[in-house]
Amino acid sequence: MQTPEADIPVDEQLVRVLLVDQHPDLAGELRLVSNGWDNAVYRLGDELAVRIPRRNAAAHLIAHEQRWLPTLAPALPVPVPVPVRIGVPSDRFRWPWSVVRWVDGIDGADVDASARTPLAAPLGRFVAALHVPAPLTPDGRVHPDVPFNPVRGVPLVSRDRVVRERLRELGRLWDITALGELWDEALSAPLWQGPAIWLHGDLHPGNLLLDVAPDESVSLAAVLDFGDLTAGDPATDLATAWLTFQAEARAVFRAVVVDASSPESGAADAATWLRARGWALNIGTALATSSDDNPRMHALATHTLSQLLRDAYDGTRA
Repeated sequence: MQTPEADIPVDEQLVRVLLVDQHPDLAGELRLVSNGWDNAVYRLGDELAVRIPRRNAAAHLIAHEQRWLPTLAPALPVPVPVPVRIGVPSDRFRWPWSVVRWVDGIDGADVDASARTPLAAPLGRFVAALHVPAPLTPDGRVHPDVPFNPVRGVPLVSRDRVVRERLRELGRLWDITALGELWDEALSAPLWQGPAIWLHGDLHPGNLLLDVAPDESVSLAAVLDFGDLTAGDPATDLATAWLTFQAEARAVFRAVVVDASSPESGAADAATWLRARGWALNIGTALATSSDDNPRMHALATHTLSQLLRDAYDGTRA
């Protein structure tokens, strides 16, 4: 599957005009550093970056970050892209956009899983800090400003049809019998009955920024891209255990999450981790069937499905 065409072409000239119109004091060299499915990112000088949507489907995701990251960030143990300036829709560009602080680092999807091993504990602490109940209205419903995401944080069974279609598509390359058994096991786990928990929603290595020190030690520099921010079943984010890590680091990540989380987060429940493995299968098959033109994401799909098959062949229970 090819990266979708932009609904509105975004280039350096447009970004510069938007800055002059709305934030004229933010002068500096502009350089395109990322042009993803949903957003383009331009580095602005040495300290800032402009994050701007390129598709209508992603425009509201920027608004989610603008609304909630200033509230969530103070409780999180690593930097996240809190907007330092907000771009509002205008005649020149009909969607919101943001200026955020630039954080140096290496994309977590650009290294292999063994290099990500040192992230297990800090990412576990991040997840534990984020995974708290979302705010409620006085009558006990999730606050209407909390973003709803139809494909994250929802009951895993809602992904059943599309996962089975992807497994059939992947049948020539992967042991879909073993993967199907893992999927069935995940679907058999009890549904999440706890409160709606804050979720990053897209917690894979490509949204992790690594800092490599002069002595080659690795740390977690930032967690990026909260466009899929939502609230619901915490198992969705815990899928990163298979997306990001190999078995040993996965065990460390799980232990840290369990130790640092509150009881209401569900981190200590075996059923939550069974669903998490199902979410990993859902995301891994999505990447495997839609990343033909993206070697980084294709490699991530291969890693994820390989880790899941290791569980299947070893008889490992999540």
